Amino acid sequence: MPSSPLRVAVVCSSNQNRSMEAHNILSKRGFSVRSFGTGTHVKLPGPAPDKPNVYDFKTTYDQMYNDLLRKDKELHPILSYTQNGILHMLDRNKRIKPRPERFQNCKDLFDLILTCEERVYDQVVEDLNSREQETCQPVHVINVDIQDNHEEATLGAFLICELCQCIQHTEDMENEIDELLQEFEEKSGRTFLHTVCFY
Repeated sequence: MPSSPLRVAVVCSSNQNRSMEAHNILSKRGFSVRSFGTGTHVKLPGPAPDKPNVYDFKTTYDQMYNDLLRKDKELHPILSYTQNGILHMLDRNKRIKPRPERFQNCKDLFDLILTCEERVYDQVVEDLNSREQETCQPVHVINVDIQDNHEEATLGAFLICELCQCIQHTEDMENEIDELLQEFEEKSGRTFLHTVCFY
């Protein structure tokens, strides 16, 4: 078993739904966890599929919440941000941390980075490989495909948490992780991408 707790990062596109749900559950289970997005902007559903609400990563969850609360009054009740769960999600997020964070701007070291879709996985791996290697410390990057809706985010977060707990309890993470991921693939019916990068 690793002598110190795993340093975990969870990454999705906008650091809103999937990564924050996993962040919430992992932190409640005592993990040292941070969450990020890889997008250039934060996007939340808008009044139509082609009209998302777009924010800068510097915008706080509270500011987004208040902006959508104001816009809520202009929307048809069926389409409201209260109805579709966006305000509830932002309320949860602001209890965890002030604002979304972009992975590419973080220079902290992690033992394990979990991504929530293949495109994000590719962006994380590309970013890590473009950095100058300093410590040669390995970081395992694992992709768990999670659809971007509330229900799938919750199911995905529990799967990520279970995976982290199993990895935390391995005697030798470097040699046991592949076998562990294979077991998880069989059990969950999902395919995981996995690679090792170095800091």
